[in-house]
Parts: sequence; C-alpha cells; structure tokens
Amino acid sequence: MPVDPTALQTQGLRDGKAVLVPDLAAASDWRGMNPVFAERVLGAGLGSLIAVPMRARGTVLGIASFWRRGEFHPDDVSSAEELVARAAVCVDNARRYTREHALAFALQRSLLPAELPEQNAVYAAYRYLPAEAGVGGDWFDVIALPGARVALVVGDVVGHGLQAAATMGRLRTAVHNFAALDLPPDELITYLDELVTRLDQDDPAASETAPVTGATMLYAVHDPTTGRCHMACAGHPPPARVHPDGTVDLVPVPPNLPLGLGNSPFETYTVDLADETRLVLYTDGLVESREQAIDTGLDRLTAVLAGTGRSCEQTCTEVIDALLPSPQQDDIALLVAATRRLAPDRVAQWDVTDDPAAVAPARAACMRQMTAWGIGDDLFAAELILSELITNAIRYGDPPITVRLLYDRYLTCEVSDTSHNAPHLRHAATLDEGGRGLFLIAQLADRWGTRYTPDGKTVWAEQLLTVNRRPSS
Repeated sequence: MPVDPTALQTQGLRDGKAVLVPDLAAASDWRGMNPVFAERVLGAGLGSLIAVPMRARGTVLGIASFWRRGEFHPDDVSSAEELVARAAVCVDNARRYTREHALAFALQRSLLPAELPEQNAVYAAYRYLPAEAGVGGDWFDVIALPGARVALVVGDVVGHGLQAAATMGRLRTAVHNFAALDLPPDELITYLDELVTRLDQDDPAASETAPVTGATMLYAVHDPTTGRCHMACAGHPPPARVHPDGTVDLVPVPPNLPLGLGNSPFETYTVDLADETRLVLYTDGLVESREQAIDTGLDRLTAVLAGTGRSCEQTCTEVIDALLPSPQQDDIALLVAATRRLAPDRVAQWDVTDDPAAVAPARAACMRQMTAWGIGDDLFAAELILSELITNAIRYGDPPITVRLLYDRYLTCEVSDTSHNAPHLRHAATLDEGGRGLFLIAQLADRWGTRYTPDGKTVWAEQLLTVNRRPSS
C-alpha cells in the first residue's frame, strides 16, 4: 500500500502514538494512506477512526485501524491501545516461534546424515519426521566400522527447539568419535553417559533450560562375518527383529537408565542374526503418545512388521503409514536395516607361530589367497602391510597370533595377539634402523587402527580396492 508521509496514520507510526479521527467526512488528512480505500470507507457509512501503532520489543510491526459508524470518543483510545498491545505480543510471539522453528528445522536437517555411508554389512533405509509442534532432538546414524562391520544408532534428546537440535548434534558427534575408537557398545554408552553428566554440570545456566540428562540411545554393532550383533541401550525402546520367515519379536536389550541419570553399569546384549534379518530401530514418538501407551504401540509395530517380501524402504513406508500419530506430538526417527552375511570364501584366517621365521610363510599364504580372490593391482601394497603387521605382532605382541583377511568393499588385514599394548605411529630419525613400519602402513592403507578385545588386541588396516575407487574429478 502506498504511504503518504503527511497522513495521520503515518505520523502515528513515526511518533508511536494512537491517532483519533472523530469525523472522517470532515477530515481529509487521514486519506493519504489510500485515497481509493478512503472513498469506499465513506461510502460504507463509517464515520470515525482510531489508528494505533502495533509495537513489540521496540519494533513497529504495523498499524491497527478501528472503524466505527458512530463517533469514537477520547476515552476509547486507551481501550484500543490496550487491545493492540496484547495483539502485538501475540503477533511477536508467533513471529519468533515461526523463525525459531525454521532455524531448528534447518539445524536438525543439517546435523542428521545427508546420506548413509557406503557399506555392505546391511541394507538400510530411514525416515525422520519432525513434530508438528516443533523440531526435537531425535537422530539416527549408520557408521561403517573396520572389519566390514557397521554400527546402527538411534537416539532421542529431551525437549524441542534449537536447544534440543544443537544438543543432538553434540551427542551425534560424540558417538562418531567414540565409534572411531572401536569401543564395545556398553563402553561407548558409558563414556557418553559421563559426557552428558559433565555437559550439564559445566553449564548450569544452559542445563536449567535444556538439560541433556534424560536423553536415550540405542547402539548396535553388526558383524557380517559371524552374523553376531552386539547392542547396548540407555533408556531407549527395544529394537524389533523381523526374522527371515516373517515372524517378529522385540530384542530384549537391557533398558538401563537414560543418559546422565545414574551410575548403573550398562550391559551389552549379544544376538545372532540370520542373513536378511531386518532390525528396526525407532524413537518413542512412533509407539507412544498421550492417547496411546507404549505397550499398545509396540504391539501395533510388531503386527505391521510381520511378513516377508518387503524391502527396507517399503518397511519404512508401511510403518509410518500405519503408526504415524495424529496430531504428531513428538519427533519420529525410524531406521530399518536388513543384515547380510559375508560369504565364507571371502574370509581367510591363519595362526602364526611366535617366530620371525614364520613371517615369510604367513605372507606367502596371504598372497596366494589374495591372488585367488583376483586382487592384482593392490597386491604389492597389501603384501607390505601384512609384513609389517605380522612382524610387529611377533616382535612386540604375545602369542597366540592370528592373521585374518576380509575381502569386501575393502581388503581388511587384521593381526591379533593377546597383548594389550597398542602400537603408535612415530617418525623415525634419519639414522634410526626401525620405527618406520606403522608410518609405511599409514601411507599405504586408507585406514588403520587398533581394536581391543577381551583377549588382547587386533591391529587392522583397510585398503579400498582399485575396482571400488571412484574416479577423481
């Protein structure tokens, strides 16, 4: 609408004061805002006007006009100002809520995985649906681990809005960092529990408005070489398991307490999964609401999941269509993963004696196996990596020593022994006769590291095979 700077309403906006026009027909200086509209007002028989600037937190949001067929009196101005003041607060709250909701939604989307990592341990699909009242702190993740394994994660942060989304990002980053250390599920959640406790203690002002304490999480690690899955939980609903024959049950993972609520030890639950078993991880917004108890929601979930012949994408769609509550009061994160087994002929293992003379025969056996797999272009680098790993295990480790090769998207070389002393990378000086082994491995392998086991440790190195490498742009 064009604005006349000389119009009374414009002066009211500038001065921040209400404007009273007791006789519209006799006055002309109110018509500058919109002359055409002014003629329509007079034609409708309206005879008086009060224009009140709408202000909130020092910002002018607009102007509210009150029209009357009769005559407004000066006493009516205060009533109009009070009404507009109340309306301004409501409008400002709505603007702030809309802006915060948009920011929280954008933050949440940016912190969730844009796409799932490339790996062959599971076929996975997911859904994330923000609550109608505002974005919360639900998240999911699929993390590729060494040894062809994969970690499946789903979590739920209490609350909604920017604080919950930001907290979710902090926890998700922490899970990735702990997963990089290849910790068992119970140890990973224990470290995360301690982190949550420290976060709330270190920032009391923030914890009063958006405490992390009470967040829940489920962390599962699936090994396709054995079909074994290790899970640990912090107050989260149990995952559903759809067997290859279509039957469904809930995996009895010990629930424990949510993160930050106590010092009870977390437990790892181990289960063997057949090939093409579907694991369904979800947040409580899918199965629990004010109108539905969680037991009822779990019964409905298992009923929907029953049956065979569905892909992970189809499973996600059918679960959401059947269980999506209306209205949706909480976020929903859903992750469906169909397990796969690594073919036995893609795994080779040897025991190595604690003797430097055993390095050459072990290396030769590995070379024969890799040649049988058709690994040609990467054979030289693999031979050097194996030589260094086996030599280090014999020199610094404790027997028994085991060598294992995994042929998947990566060629994984693993050497295990019963010592808990971890190797660490160092740079040898010019005249040093040793100290270059791990440096050589780090240069030749795409990734390498150490994984601790109850019986010792495993030093591993991964090579992305030439046939799987994307051409550089």
